[in-house]
Amino acid sequence: EFMQASWDIEEVQAKGIKHLASFVKDRSAFPYLLTCTEVITLAMKTHIDSLDLQVEGCTLLLEILSQALEQGMMMALDESVASCLLHTVRKHSENEEFLSMLCTLLMMVSASEVAAENLRKVGIIPDLLSILRRFLHNDKICFSCCAVLWSLAVSESNADQAVLESAVPVTSAVLQNHLQNGVVAESACSALWALALHGCLSDSDYEPTAALLLDALRMNPERAVLVKNGCLALASLVRLSETAALAILLDSKGSGIELIKDEYHLHFDEPGVAEALCLLMNEIVQYEEVMLDMRSQKIEKLLSEIKLQFPFS
Repeated sequence: EFMQASWDIEEVQAKGIKHLASFVKDRSAFPYLLTCTEVITLAMKTHIDSLDLQVEGCTLLLEILSQALEQGMMMALDESVASCLLHTVRKHSENEEFLSMLCTLLMMVSASEVAAENLRKVGIIPDLLSILRRFLHNDKICFSCCAVLWSLAVSESNADQAVLESAVPVTSAVLQNHLQNGVVAESACSALWALALHGCLSDSDYEPTAALLLDALRMNPERAVLVKNGCLALASLVRLSETAALAILLDSKGSGIELIKDEYHLHFDEPGVAEALCLLMNEIVQYEEVMLDMRSQKIEKLLSEIKLQFPFS
């Protein structure tokens, strides 16, 4: 009430946020802090020029959201909160350090389907792409932005088809630049999978994207989630074009089929990985020319192994 009575006075908002932050460590205060997210974001929007207030507000929201996620709660922030966060992104789009924190916040917010939909509605995707282009070197920003992209692109809505298509080269650039950083590569593979599911890639994208995804699998063989999402992305590409299937087969760095076999043997106890690999192989065998090559590489032996390992799946 104290904050709401004096929206225009920056000092009141700053003191209010600091005072609310003092309750963060008190578990019994958590249910009350949950009701304050709108007040905090509105204070940030009203005093958008004050970087100090933005940082304090963002830090507090991160604390509240972290506690919510720890307790298995999804915070479905409404459209007005999403709009406030977008204003903050636009105003401070040059401040790398603050954006790093803000993108982490957006990633946590987008874990909720409702909040992700609200972020999509207020038009945050072009801003995310602009941030990625500007800070392609920053692994923390790349990880967060790709995770947000995945959350937004995976929704059923196709309203942003043109915008999502423009995300393909940027997401590919993130993966290319961070191939050896497993965390970022995993996030970029997930985003590419969502974009491929929506049919956002053009004919000229299939071959280079398939090669890039194979590189990600080669570089990070131990990361089960990356392997799973990378294979699902490849399956989506193969479903769209035989070019992608041939790219897997004839990859200049070695047979993609051999790579698939190696990945399965590394993660033979992971049902998610096995399922993604089977889905990919099922898409590949739709093309007769490719299927003959798979036979020569004894893929039936691998399929039999998988069937024995997961007889009830």
